[in-house]
Amino acid sequence: MRRGRKRGRSRTRQLGVIVAAVTVVGAGGWFAGSRMQSPADAAAAQEAPKAGPVTVAVEQRALTATVVAQGSLEYGSPRSLVLAGAVGTAEESSEGGGPAQRVTRAPTPGRRLAEGDVLMQVSGRPVMVLRGSVPMYRTIGPGSSGDDVRQLQKALTRLGFSTGGVTGTYGPGTASAVSSWYRSKGYTAQEPGSADRQRLGELETAVSDAQLALLNAQGPDEQAPGDSGQSEGGQAAESKEAQALQIASAKKQLRLANAALSDFKAGFGTKVPAGEVVFLPELPVRVDKSKVRPGDTPDGEVVSVTDSDVVVKATVPGADAASLKAGMAVRVTTPDGKEAAGVLSEVGGSGAEPKKAAGTGNEPESSEAEGGGAPAGGTSSAPVPLLVTIAKPGALGKAAGGAATVTIEVGDSDGEVLTVPVAAVQTSAGGQARVRVERDGRVVRVDVDLGISADGLVEVKPDDGDALRKGDLVVVGR
Repeated sequence: MRRGRKRGRSRTRQLGVIVAAVTVVGAGGWFAGSRMQSPADAAAAQEAPKAGPVTVAVEQRALTATVVAQGSLEYGSPRSLVLAGAVGTAEESSEGGGPAQRVTRAPTPGRRLAEGDVLMQVSGRPVMVLRGSVPMYRTIGPGSSGDDVRQLQKALTRLGFSTGGVTGTYGPGTASAVSSWYRSKGYTAQEPGSADRQRLGELETAVSDAQLALLNAQGPDEQAPGDSGQSEGGQAAESKEAQALQIASAKKQLRLANAALSDFKAGFGTKVPAGEVVFLPELPVRVDKSKVRPGDTPDGEVVSVTDSDVVVKATVPGADAASLKAGMAVRVTTPDGKEAAGVLSEVGGSGAEPKKAAGTGNEPESSEAEGGGAPAGGTSSAPVPLLVTIAKPGALGKAAGGAATVTIEVGDSDGEVLTVPVAAVQTSAGGQARVRVERDGRVVRVDVDLGISADGLVEVKPDDGDALRKGDLVVVGR
C-alpha cells in the first residue's frame, strides 16, 4: 500500500516539472516574438520624422559687440632717405678735386633716433636728424634766409640751443647755436675751409689794391670830388681830364671790390652743409635697413626708416567696418599669447572712414524663409583695410613681421537684454524686423526693434513688451 502512494507522489512531481518547463518555454517564445520585427515593420521604424521648425530659446543676457580681424605686425610709415648734398665742404668731395666721400659709420638697423641724433658718418663728419617738413636742399649758412632756416632755428631751440630768435635769417646767434649743437655731439661745426679763407684774402687784397689805385689817381694834392682841382704845376686841361677819368675808374673799382668782399663775408662763417642734416616730418624714428656699408660712397638711398610705433595692418568686411571709427581702443594678440593695447588709426586706408549705417551700425539684415525678404548678412562683403597703432608695443616689438589678431569692442548692451540668434531675425517687405515664435503648436510673428549684436546673437526689443519673453522658442530654420 505504501509502495502505491510513493508511485503516485512521483508521478505528481514529474507532471509539475513538465508543466513548469512548458510554461518557461512559452514565456520565452512570447518574449522573443515581441522583440522580432518583420522587414516592413523595420523599414517603417527607420522613416524620418515629419518636418518641423527648428527652434531656439530666447535668452536674457548682456552682450558685448566686437570686431575681430587677422593682420600682420609691422613698423609704420617706412621711407627711404637720401642725402641732399656733400657732407662737409665741397672741396672735400671728388667734385671739388679732393678725395671722394666715403661712409665711415653706417646706420645701425633697429636703432631709435630722436631729434638731434647722429644717423651716420661720412668722411668722419656727422649726418644728423632734425624734425621739419621742409627737406634739406642746400647748405645753410650766414646770410641764408627762408623756411628751411626758420625750421632749423626752431629745432635748435627745442634742443636747448638759443639762436637769438626764430627770424628765418641765419645770423651770428644761429651760427653760435649750430656750433654748440655740434660740440654736444662730439664734432666741430663746419667752419670756413681753406678755399674760403683763400677767397676772403683775395677779396680783401682786391679792396686794398683799389684803394691804392684811387690814391695814386688823385695825386698828393687831389681835392674832394666836385672840385675842379687846379694843379700847382699848371697842368694842361687835357691832363686834368685824363686824371679825372682815372679817379672815376679807381672809385668804381673800389666800390666793386667792397661789394664783393661784403657779399662774401655775409656768407662766411659756420655753416650747415647740405648733406649733414636730414629733416623728417616726425621723430623719433627707427632705423629699418642700412643701404650702405663703411667704405661706400653715399650716393642714392642710404637708409630706410620707420616710425618707432608698431602697427597692425588688417582687413574686415565692409559690414563690420561700418561700425568702426578712428580712435577706438584695440586689443592686439599674437599667436603665442602676447598682448598689447592699440588704437585704431585708420579705417579705409586713406584716413577717411566709411559712412556709418543708420541705427547701431551693427544690425543684421535677415529675411523670412516664407513671406519675403532677404537673408541675414551685411550690406557689403568688400574688404576694408584697417591700421592699428601700438604706441607701447613691449614684447610685440620683437614680433614685427608676424601675424596678430585684433579685437575691437564696438559697443555693449545696457545690462541684460533679450537676445535671439541672428538667423532668427527676418525683415518684412517694408523693412520691419521680426521673429517667428512657436506657441501652442503654431508659429506667430512678433515685430521687434534690433539692438546690439555679438557672437551670433542680436538684441531684440518687441514692440509689445509682453509679446516676447525669456524662454520663448523662436524659429531659426526647418
